[in-house]
Amino acid sequence: MGDAQARRRLALVGNPNCGKTTLFNALTGLRQKVGNYPGVTVEKKEGRIAVGATELVIIDLPGVYSLSARSLDERITRDVVLGRQAGTDPPEAILAIVDASNLERSLYLVTQVMELGRPVWLALNMMDAADAKGLTLDLDQLSQALGVPVIPIVASRGVGLEALRRRLAEPLPPAPTRRWRLPQVIETEVAALAERLRAGRWVDGAAAEGEAIRLLLNDAAEDDAPPPPDLQAAVEAARERLEGMGIEWWAAEAEGRYDWIRTVCQSAIRKTEQLERTTSDRIDAVVTHRLWGPLLFAGLMLFIFQSIFAWAQAPMDAISWMMDQLSAATRQALPSGAVSDLMVDGVLAGVGAVIAFLPQILILTFFIALLEDTGYMARAAFIMDRLMRQVGLSGKSFIPLLSSFACAIPGIMATRAIENAKDRLVTILIAPLMSCSARLPVYMLMIGAFFPSDQRLWGVFSTAGVILFGMYALGIIAAIAAGWLFKKTLMRGDSPPLIMELPPYRAPSPRTVALTMFSAAGQFLYRAGTVILAISMVLWFLATHPRQVALSRDYAGERAAVAELAQGSPAAEADAAARLQALERLEKAERLEKSFIGQAGKLLEPIIAPLGFNWKIG
Repeated sequence: MGDAQARRRLALVGNPNCGKTTLFNALTGLRQKVGNYPGVTVEKKEGRIAVGATELVIIDLPGVYSLSARSLDERITRDVVLGRQAGTDPPEAILAIVDASNLERSLYLVTQVMELGRPVWLALNMMDAADAKGLTLDLDQLSQALGVPVIPIVASRGVGLEALRRRLAEPLPPAPTRRWRLPQVIETEVAALAERLRAGRWVDGAAAEGEAIRLLLNDAAEDDAPPPPDLQAAVEAARERLEGMGIEWWAAEAEGRYDWIRTVCQSAIRKTEQLERTTSDRIDAVVTHRLWGPLLFAGLMLFIFQSIFAWAQAPMDAISWMMDQLSAATRQALPSGAVSDLMVDGVLAGVGAVIAFLPQILILTFFIALLEDTGYMARAAFIMDRLMRQVGLSGKSFIPLLSSFACAIPGIMATRAIENAKDRLVTILIAPLMSCSARLPVYMLMIGAFFPSDQRLWGVFSTAGVILFGMYALGIIAAIAAGWLFKKTLMRGDSPPLIMELPPYRAPSPRTVALTMFSAAGQFLYRAGTVILAISMVLWFLATHPRQVALSRDYAGERAAVAELAQGSPAAEADAAARLQALERLEKAERLEKSFIGQAGKLLEPIIAPLGFNWKIG
């Protein structure tokens, strides 16, 4: 088998909340490569799986509802599939994933994907949710109507994934053709534009018709690349001709697609039961309530930060004990000197400082992943919409801000779902004000230094947990205040309406939550860990050099004298051990005072003395 046959690139395309990320994680596991598309804050994720002699490279594209390129996500998805995205090889085929319990909505994107000139597989996800709704799907009828292979799966439970892997490694199916139709006068204009696109090699021949529909019947986004002037002139002329005939061209695409989709769904779906009110509806009656919703959200946040203190302490103590044992063993194994000090006080101390806070990062990420996977995160945006609207933003801006609790970088990336360019920029500017996981160790150290861990507020809440909650709440308040200032000055504009899908509540996928935690831990260790380790080693050098300094006492002689007097008596030996430890502390303190970092503290002492601080604080 040749190299071209041995490796196959597939683009994974689907709506938000259809289980696309769950499927991607289930197929690729930890064999993922994460980066950014050049020039934009959109995460680029690729994963690899081996099926027999074939290696499948799967590109996880952003979740979108259409390929109209009105948002950054839509533009990236379209450009990657068409091979226009710099630094990304075009896929050979497309794996479209849809929500089987909401097929009519999901098929709109599929009809656009079918017009891109690429072979398509359709993964029909959430078959269990469709069954719970009383829906029976005729897969053969659906496949015949769409002209693409259809594979039923339940990604969260791994059902059907093996069959999907085998189908993806089989010979490519033929590229589907457009099945729905527009009014004849619009079809004529589309055909003329498609011919112009083929002649100018603007797109591949097979994708020309779909691109012509997009150009003619959709208004481009503000940041979308404009077509060549002659092509734009042809589009404008075609629109003028249609308007002259009284045709509302801007509504024709949606009407044509949905008319055909309804026909397909009527032939492929049989409803055996009508549920008047779902479980999600009953839960939402409380979760999205005007009064109980915000209170529940605040209580949930307080519980999360209480848990960080309560659950993280035991693993932190275990990590600290293990690092102490490792440091002691290292000091015994190495001869006394600079190398031993570097390994113990520099390298191991730095590593210990990093991994000691890993439990808190994992707990925080666990809760955020849980909220996202259950569907609560969308409700949080809905609840906060009223507050965000007061500063000129919408609830959609709150999801990136909440994601910034884990890390500001993915929070900023999440702003790509905000259609309005000004609102997107304001959200990007205020996201770093949220307290990310890298600040959590600092908060923990400061709170632990000033407040006992066993102190209780009102006899119920941990004082430390309440203060940590307050620190995060302060970040939210600061971000909202800054957003209000931007929207009143530099980024003036109307408050956008909040239109978003509230996905049904689902049981979280343990695999997805675990992979999210693993990814967050890796990012923390790589990004924050390398910096902390480097700073720890620099501080060790500054605190231990110069090595040769004039000391006020002969510590070595005093230690020898104490050791000699202690011989022969257990009581004297115990007293000598305490005196030796005291001498060691005194010597370390004097060496620290005369080190580079101690001298720097002395220089700062006059500045901070009015605050009651000495050179050690400096």
